Amino acid sequence: MAAVTSFHSFTVNCNLGAFFRMKRSRLPCMNEVLQSSPAVKQPKLGCCPSLSQTHMCAALLDWGNLPHHVVLRVFQYLPLIDRARASSVCRRWNEVFHIPDLWRKFEFELNQSATSYFNSTHPDLIQQIIKKHAAHLQYVSFKVDSSTESAEAACDILSQLVNCSIRTLGLISTAKPSFMSMSKSHFVSALTVLFVNSKSLSSIKIEDTPVDDPSLSILVANNSDTLRRLKMSSCPHVSSDGILCVADHCQGLRELALNYYMLSDELLLALSNETHVNLEHLRIDVVSENPGQIEFHSIKRQSWDALTKHSPGVNVVMYFFLYEEEMETFFREETPVTHLYFGHSVSKEILGRLGLNCPRLIELVVCANGLQVIDNELICIAEHCKNLTALGLRECEVSCSAFIEFVRLCGRKLTHLSIMEEVLIPDDVYSLDEIHTEVSKYLGRIWFPDVMPLW
Repeated sequence: MAAVTSFHSFTVNCNLGAFFRMKRSRLPCMNEVLQSSPAVKQPKLGCCPSLSQTHMCAALLDWGNLPHHVVLRVFQYLPLIDRARASSVCRRWNEVFHIPDLWRKFEFELNQSATSYFNSTHPDLIQQIIKKHAAHLQYVSFKVDSSTESAEAACDILSQLVNCSIRTLGLISTAKPSFMSMSKSHFVSALTVLFVNSKSLSSIKIEDTPVDDPSLSILVANNSDTLRRLKMSSCPHVSSDGILCVADHCQGLRELALNYYMLSDELLLALSNETHVNLEHLRIDVVSENPGQIEFHSIKRQSWDALTKHSPGVNVVMYFFLYEEEMETFFREETPVTHLYFGHSVSKEILGRLGLNCPRLIELVVCANGLQVIDNELICIAEHCKNLTALGLRECEVSCSAFIEFVRLCGRKLTHLSIMEEVLIPDDVYSLDEIHTEVSKYLGRIWFPDVMPLW
């Protein structure tokens, strides 16, 4: 019975797929196919066809009579190009194609290079959306390649969205930040049009763009009651004052992503104001603002304490893309970081500070440490970071005994453990062949170290 059901589902799917590729002009051919097909018995002359035959023929010959809600449901699963082709089948399907529910979410793909891995949205479709569906758009993103022309095309579209109520906006550069290579005035002008005309912006991702403080003021003036998420790392024209303006007026802000150079004691205190709702996520990218920069400003512990007191459940996520000599300022006193990622090499000293000064740590990823064994540092983290549930280690060294002790101390709360096999150094107690058994015992599940794939 299961085999019959599977075959029936396969047949229906094949019929649907074939039907979506048919042109409207080919529909009259369906009757001829049915008449010549041995699978469909033709009624004898003078006899009425059976009721089941009538219903089957009607279903096959008149797909256009499907209810709107059924066609709409099917369209929602189709890629845009297939949806457009299906809309040419009949008038009813074309009506469904223009139902607002299908146009609430759209991703504009713009590229100028023949080598781009994604296809650019056709200009005619872009104009159709602007003319007919701009008022329906709620979730919009722009995916552009590395060319300045693509970024400028995205801004041209933004500047035409004057009758919209967009809730989510994302500007995504798939390669280098192409928005940064275009005219700042052109970008800000286009973004301002959207900020002024859309009064319900809730989530905005404008990282690696030339957005500036005045444009943020316009954002706040028009969307202060609705803004919940603002992601704007690597925006060199935004200062702490611009972020403070957002923090002071957007009382519903829940998630904020910014560069460390924009973080200040004043900003943390503003986010800790009594009138501000509890912040859920604060993401901080720590990257050198200037090549060769060694010194970074420090944040007072009192400011961090004010934030965690006001928002006790806040996730403080920090991404470090610094070298060892640039990290001297950090973790000298207690820091409420919960998720910590080191993209470059980090010293034993810094790792040692984590265990002493990061009690809220939940996740730690170390991409590189050099050739210094970090046994003591790892055990210190396990002893003091009681909330740690995830660890990732690459290009560093830990003895097998120390690693097993780390896992024993953390126990089954370690839900994610990604360790390259090259990290683990055999010692007098444990070999690489034995370590997975011991670790699995303390985790309560089967575990093996990650292995570099062979190509």
